[in-house]
Amino acid sequence: MIVGVVSDTHHGDKTRHIPSILFEKFEDEGVNLIIHAGDITSRELFERLKEIAPVVAVRGNADHLQLPEERIIDAEDLRIGVIHGDQFLGLNSQVLGYKALEMGVDVLIFGHTHRYFHDERIFHGRKIILLNPGSPTFPRMGSAGFALMRINGAEVRVKRIKLW
Repeated sequence: MIVGVVSDTHHGDKTRHIPSILFEKFEDEGVNLIIHAGDITSRELFERLKEIAPVVAVRGNADHLQLPEERIIDAEDLRIGVIHGDQFLGLNSQVLGYKALEMGVDVLIFGHTHRYFHDERIFHGRKIILLNPGSPTFPRMGSAGFALMRINGAEVRVKRIKLW
């Protein structure tokens, strides 16, 4: 299974342009699912992504769409949690690891910082994967981009796609 992971696009509130490589890469890779970790900010972008694959999205602090604050989905042999992350004062591995444990997930995808982050840690004897795909439109302290997750059973490989 291939999952396209994106966050903090801010389409419609900060930009009208989404880099075409985002759509092209998702289509070329044949993603089975797209996860948007908040601040999608436009129904138009949501609908465009749905043309490529089913979309799981959560509400970010800039969203006005009716989206849940968090989601849990099953993919292959994994449980994936999705949050935006604005509900936390700090987004460090420890805080996020405990959130993943609280949600009962193997992978926690989050956004809000506009910065790519990928970490795999053991929390209370359990392997947790943390992933922030960054922002393809408004990166902070790093390159613009998004991520692809290849899931095979309980194995996950993450690939960062940098736009610049």
